[in-house]
Amino acid sequence: MFSPATLPPASEMALKHSHSVQLMIRDKILAAGGWISFEQFMNLALYAPGMGYYSSGATKLGSAGDFVTAPEISSLFGRTLAQQVAQISRLFNSADILEFGAGSGKLALDLLLELEKLDALPRKYFILDVSAELRERQQILLNHRASHLLHLIEWLQQLPEQFTGIIIGNEVLDAMPVHLVNWHGNTIFERGVTWQDAQFAWQDRPIQNAELLLIASQLAQQINPSNDRSWSYISEINLAASYFIHSLADILQEGVIILIDYGFGRTEYYHPQRNQGTLMCHYRHHAHSDPFYLPGLQDITSHVDFSAITQAAENNGLLLTGYTTQAYFLINCGITEILSQISAEDIHHYLPQANQLQKLISPAEMGELFKVIAFSKNFSNYLIGFKSGDMSRLL
Repeated sequence: MFSPATLPPASEMALKHSHSVQLMIRDKILAAGGWISFEQFMNLALYAPGMGYYSSGATKLGSAGDFVTAPEISSLFGRTLAQQVAQISRLFNSADILEFGAGSGKLALDLLLELEKLDALPRKYFILDVSAELRERQQILLNHRASHLLHLIEWLQQLPEQFTGIIIGNEVLDAMPVHLVNWHGNTIFERGVTWQDAQFAWQDRPIQNAELLLIASQLAQQINPSNDRSWSYISEINLAASYFIHSLADILQEGVIILIDYGFGRTEYYHPQRNQGTLMCHYRHHAHSDPFYLPGLQDITSHVDFSAITQAAENNGLLLTGYTTQAYFLINCGITEILSQISAEDIHHYLPQANQLQKLISPAEMGELFKVIAFSKNFSNYLIGFKSGDMSRLL
């Protein structure tokens, strides 16, 4: 059972901001007749202009934020990913890079510095991020640590009409708003949010979205194979992620898309025993399951259904080029060789990075839960990151 008492207290200013976000969402619910889908709630809580978690000025990443991503853990992550990017770039005789959700800018920094060493710098490094606060942090970091490369970097407000090169997204899909669905016996409902007794509350309603209903109906047999009328199962369906893939397929003329995130193939995602879904919130490095807690101050995420992502990609003319765990991908790209460039006798430098490597590849840390998936268009070469550990059979 979730207890707010187990979490760090918020400041008075933060609480005031969260209360404003709460009232904003309440007004949206009342204006909609008393109910909104959870997808709408999550979108408002995370992305409402100037108010949502990713649109306000609060620190998200690092020790002062709410969670830590792989680039924040270690430069080994970006340096290793650069080996894969360099392989693709050389096949293009140099290529542009487009990074989504660049966070603090640490991945862009590590990628560019390593690509410089490899003599494989892109013609342009585009960054598209919805958060103005994060864009500012990215600009400060890159100006401070790689000012000689700033001429390569361009921040975008929207997708370009066309793109050729390499598209990268690290922990982008998990933060996209999801629909919550409740399969109960032979009936299917969408779980939404109401305002009752001066607080948010759950309420299920028949699904009105035809696309959502079709997918939920197709999943029903997998979720409840015995057709048990007393069966109850709650999980997420991420339509936004599929639309995102459709948009990338539209703009990509030639090149590769690399997405890194935590999740599973469909069979594991909608396993009968995973009957409470994967919804998770992150606040001050504490994970919990209550999305109504301090709206605007916490991240809300769900795991990625990589089968749905693959289906969306293939339906839009993209080719699945690789799917494996983060551990296999990083090892295939040479992370241990990069670490070995530091002498093991230099304990002051070697030991911290060796510990960081373990966090990135250990099954108990990020190694197995996080997956790397790649799609391509008009690109037929194999990718070094997927030379072993293929998991495409699980999609």
